[in-house]
Amino acid sequence: MEKPAALQLQPATDRPTVALSGDWTTAQLGDAADRLAAAVKGINGIGLDLSGVRRMDTAGAFAIVRAVGSDLSLDRVTGRPESRRLLELVNNATQVERVVRREPVGLHNMVIRIGRGMTDLLAEFLDTMAFFGHLLVVTGRMLGNLVRAPRRVRWAPIFTQMERAGLDAIPIVAITTFFIGAVVALLGVNMLRQFGAEVFVVELIGVAVLREFNIVITAVLLAGRSASAFAAELGSMKMQQEVDAMQVMGVDPYDALVLPRFLALLLTIPLLTFVATLAGLAGGLLVTWTVLDLGPTFFLQRIIDNVGPNHFYIALSKAPVMAAVVAGIGCRQGLLVGGDVQSLGQRVTAAVVHAIFAIIMIDAVFALIYMQLDL
Repeated sequence: MEKPAALQLQPATDRPTVALSGDWTTAQLGDAADRLAAAVKGINGIGLDLSGVRRMDTAGAFAIVRAVGSDLSLDRVTGRPESRRLLELVNNATQVERVVRREPVGLHNMVIRIGRGMTDLLAEFLDTMAFFGHLLVVTGRMLGNLVRAPRRVRWAPIFTQMERAGLDAIPIVAITTFFIGAVVALLGVNMLRQFGAEVFVVELIGVAVLREFNIVITAVLLAGRSASAFAAELGSMKMQQEVDAMQVMGVDPYDALVLPRFLALLLTIPLLTFVATLAGLAGGLLVTWTVLDLGPTFFLQRIIDNVGPNHFYIALSKAPVMAAVVAGIGCRQGLLVGGDVQSLGQRVTAAVVHAIFAIIMIDAVFALIYMQLDL
C-alpha cells in the first residue's frame, strides 16, 4: 500500500536532522517538497535520514535536492544504499553546468552549411538508390513468381491500386488537358494571326499536346494525387507500427505495399496519357473550330499529315519513367515517416514537391536526348 511522502524535523544539539518517510514518488509527493524547504530554511548543516523512505524515484530525489539546496551534503545523509545512490545521481545531475554552443558566423558558418548540405544530398542519393535497388529485387521476385507460381502474385492490391490511381484519375486528367489544349490554341491563334498563319495553330496544338503536355500534365496530376496518397497511406501505417508488425510476421513491406502501387502506376499511366492526348486535342479542336472555323475533319487530317504519331510515341516512352519516379518517391517518403503527425505532413509535402521536381527534370533530360537524336 502506498503512503504519502512525509517528514519530521528532529532538532539536536550537534546537528538537526530531517527524517523522511513514506513514498517519495511522483504520485505520492504532493506538497512534501514545499514543507521540506520550509523546515530546513535558515538551518545550516542539516542532516537527512532516509531510513523511513520506502520508495523514491527521480522526482522525489529532485524535490529533496531542490528543497535543501546548496546545503545538501551526502556525508550527512543516512539511509539505504539505493536511496543514497539515487540522491547522489540527481544531485550530481543538477550541478552540471550547461554547455552553451556558439554557432559559427560569417564565412565559417556558410562553409559548414554547404558541407552539411552536400553530406545530406549524398546520404539522400544513397538512400534513394537503396530503395530502388530493393524495389528491383522485389520486382524480379514477382516476375519469377509470375512464371512459376502466378497465385503467389498479389493481384488484388495491384488491381485495387490501378482503379484508385488510374481509372479514378481519368476525369481530372481529361478536364485539365482539355483546357490546356484550349489555352494553347488560343495563344497560338493570337500569336500567328499577326503573321497571317493562323492555320499553323493546328500543328502547334498537335506537337504541344502529343509530345509534351499529355505526359507532363498527367505525371504532375499523379504527383499531386497519387504520390501524396501513397505517402499518407504508408506513413499512417508506419505511425501505427503496422509496417513493423508486417516485418515481424515475415512479410516484406516492399512486396506487400510498395510493389502494388508501383505496378499500378506503371500499368495505368499509358492509358492516362492516351486520355490526356484525346482531351488536349479536343480542346484545341474546339477553339480552332469556333475561332477559325476550321472543321474537325480539316483539323484531324492536318494532324495526321503534318504531325504524325511519332510525337505520341515519344511521350509514351517517358511514361514508364514518370510512373516509376512518382510511385517510388511517394512510397519512399511514406516509409520515412516517424512517429508524429508533423513528420507525416512533412513527408507528404516532400513527396509532392520532389515528384514534381523530378518530373520537370526528367522531361528536360528526355528533350535533350531526343533533340540530339533529331526526333
